Amino acid sequence: MATKTELGPIARERKYAQDKQVDEGLIPRKVPIVCSTRFGIALILHFCNFIMMAQNVIMSITIVAMVNSTSPQSQLNGSPEGLPVDSFGDLNKAPKSLPAKAPVYEWCPQIQGIIFGAVSYGAILTMALSGYLAGRVGTKRVVGVSLFANSFLILCIPPAADFGTAFLIVIRIAQGLSQGSILGGQFAIWGKWGLPHEQNRLYSIALSGILLGCFTAILISGFIIDTLGWPFVFYVFGGVGFVYCLIWFVVIYDDPVSHPWISISEKEYIISSLKQQVRSSKQPLPIKAMLRSLPIWSICLCSFSHQWLVNTLTVYIPTYISSVYHVNIRDNGLLSALPFIFAYITGVVGGYLADFLLTKNFRLITVRKLATILGNLPSSVLIVSLPYLSSSYVTATAFLMLSCGLSTLCQSGIYVNALDIAPRHSSFLMGASRAFSGMAPVIAPTVSGFLLSQDPEFGWRNVFFLLFAINLAGVIFYFIFGEADVQDWAKERKLTRL
Repeated sequence: MATKTELGPIARERKYAQDKQVDEGLIPRKVPIVCSTRFGIALILHFCNFIMMAQNVIMSITIVAMVNSTSPQSQLNGSPEGLPVDSFGDLNKAPKSLPAKAPVYEWCPQIQGIIFGAVSYGAILTMALSGYLAGRVGTKRVVGVSLFANSFLILCIPPAADFGTAFLIVIRIAQGLSQGSILGGQFAIWGKWGLPHEQNRLYSIALSGILLGCFTAILISGFIIDTLGWPFVFYVFGGVGFVYCLIWFVVIYDDPVSHPWISISEKEYIISSLKQQVRSSKQPLPIKAMLRSLPIWSICLCSFSHQWLVNTLTVYIPTYISSVYHVNIRDNGLLSALPFIFAYITGVVGGYLADFLLTKNFRLITVRKLATILGNLPSSVLIVSLPYLSSSYVTATAFLMLSCGLSTLCQSGIYVNALDIAPRHSSFLMGASRAFSGMAPVIAPTVSGFLLSQDPEFGWRNVFFLLFAINLAGVIFYFIFGEADVQDWAKERKLTRL
């Protein structure tokens, strides 16, 4: 008969000391992360996230051209918080007429909010499932197939919009299913490639592709819309996705053992460094214990509040600039893209900074909470200040850049915290927390669209104050209940035969 007994603290320390003595002479020399294969894996995921987010965010800028701005029901409040026509300088020149063949639609702010949020309807259904599935069949298959599907669906958006709003929303939901699988399916790969002292850097490099995708897509889309029309934005980025799918299936591998081009020294270094970590794909998930865990709920709720902030920034920056400062589509693309290139830089730097603090003997939970607080509160405070800066688009753009930049510090906080508290179930938990936080992109655009349509005078102010309240509540909950120690239900157990 076999029973499971948990290793006590003394037993774990004795086991670790014995393993250390045995392996001391066997561990290969350290292989630097720069120019390594694991760094290349992070870059491959970086560009995968780049394409995924670019395909997602282009709707934020194209909808400015897709909506009939002369229709009263399509207009957002702009006059009380807007600028005089001649106060914006060269940027406020009358917008050039869009290509004649590009259709426009009569979508009110509420409909626009539903279209924005439709992607997240699908994403929340697949994030946790794709994380679990990737742990079984590998990230290569899950993410590769999902990226191919997402690229195909992007090409379907222009004809779907012509068929009707309902068709467009269905395509956007299907797009969300594939995007959720891309994001949730990639977490499993770090359990086999990411060394404990490098995970913050590798994870930040991979996820920073999301921010670079936002910057590039919004910037380029403004020029494409101005010259060719908004449908070509979807054709261009859909085609790029198809090309990258071919590259993905050739260069990505789920683990160092199966990688054909990795050096022997790096392969041995990764395997020997990770073999002390617990691996158990056969044990069932402790769902009940997870649901009772306050540290997990703190991650989920704070991720939800942070995603509310991120979604508002990503979705509504072009619309806010257009309605408040009356900027033409090309200049709008430039101004809307600037915050994301700053966020891209700080996202990468933040991962290195977190690893640096850990090498200086900062407590792990201190680093996680510091990154989370700095990535939430200052950003939401800056956003709340925007309605009071309507006289200066330069100051408003600077505040948006700071807000976007600081928000990426959370990549080294709540978004990797599952690796600390439950390493054996981290891929599932990271996907599940992302799925829970994915409800924010569903709710935020819908609620924001309602607020903007119901209160013409203070619509933007109400949207931003609601964002601040939700963000503050999530940070407080995580500050109180967040932990970085391995939870009892996730600790190693060994099999003892009686």
